[in-house]
Amino acid sequence: MDDAELDQIRKARLEQLKAQSGGASSSGVGPAAGGGGGGGGQDQARQQEAEQRQSMLNQILEPEAADRLGRIRLVKEQRATQVENQLIMMAQTGQIRQKVTEEQLKGLLNAVADTKEEEKIVVSRRKGWGLDDDDDLFDL
Repeated sequence: MDDAELDQIRKARLEQLKAQSGGASSSGVGPAAGGGGGGGGQDQARQQEAEQRQSMLNQILEPEAADRLGRIRLVKEQRATQVENQLIMMAQTGQIRQKVTEEQLKGLLNAVADTKEEEKIVVSRRKGWGLDDDDDLFDL
């Protein structure tokens, strides 16, 4: 990845941070500058942010890696978003010097999976609520 691409990613991220913190409205740039545009402005801002994010990821990832991340998003959206955020941050700090391959993405996914604790769902049922059967509800 050359310096021009990194500069473009940094500029896009800076604009994204300005928009999130409300800095875009003071500079007069972006949909937030309209002030009172209603919900349509927020939708447009989200769409623009998603497009910038996708553009950065296209510059960071090889096509095979992008496909894998897309498939992961279908199953575990939160994990895919977490990996995307990490990739973008790494690109902005200069830790990524070339496009990320599918094998490198697998390693990053494994690292994220290892750091995340197993989620447990515990179901506790209370006994003795006075109803032994659902049919009791209809007996008068």
